[in-house]
Amino acid sequence: MASTPPITLSSHRIDRQWVRLREQGRTALIPYLTAGYPTRDKSLQALRMLVDEGADFVEVGFPFSDPLADGPVIQRSTYVALEGGMTVSGALALVKEAELGVPVVAFGYLNPILSYGLERFLNDATECGVSGLLLTDLPAAEDPDIERALHASQVDLIRLVAPTTDADRLLRTVDSAQGFIYLISRLGVTGPKTVVGPDLIDAVNRVRGATPLPIAVGFGITSGAQAGEVAGICDGVVVGSALVERLSEGLEPARSLMQELSAGLRNGSDV
Repeated sequence: MASTPPITLSSHRIDRQWVRLREQGRTALIPYLTAGYPTRDKSLQALRMLVDEGADFVEVGFPFSDPLADGPVIQRSTYVALEGGMTVSGALALVKEAELGVPVVAFGYLNPILSYGLERFLNDATECGVSGLLLTDLPAAEDPDIERALHASQVDLIRLVAPTTDADRLLRTVDSAQGFIYLISRLGVTGPKTVVGPDLIDAVNRVRGATPLPIAVGFGITSGAQAGEVAGICDGVVVGSALVERLSEGLEPARSLMQELSAGLRNGSDV
């Protein structure tokens, strides 16, 4: 990992996991899969496979009918999951049954959570093993009531930060954040490849200067070599579209990519 921002001990599971990673000198591998894709049973197998192959956190996409922030691969997986009957309650049940043993971050959109009921969701999410919530369409300070409810719960409010976020907005965003910051490596939707260059390094440094929280970089990481390169500048590497695409070919192709990513992070940490 590129630096060692302070992390305090906490009752929150995500914080405790970062402490362990820091003690081990490791960069976190944070894979994403869509709940219910390609089927519920195969989704359950795939989620467990992620942990077997080295996931330190798992992001679980909660399907929504209008996933504007996602690229075509994850959008397609979302529609397949919805057609298969996946719901918010179904995704929570899936996480509970999986018993992953690592912190789970629910990744999704605000409307399904509000339709489910925010307090009900936070209570059920905690019971089912969800440790964090990342909402792509909840800007910082947009809804203080939602932020207060999350801060009062055991579910961390994970924040997305774009590389073009100005200084004032960055401070507002990280002020309400918990767990870690998810730094989008570049503008656009999920999917296209990420390149580690001066712009991304500068974005990481700007976020690092605004918060002591760990920084995970995602969007467009597709290979072990690329994950290892990104690992040199941040605390965690998020991989989504590439894994979902491999899973469309079967469990073993997805497993192969996870093994490649794990090896890439190990090699990157040795640099």
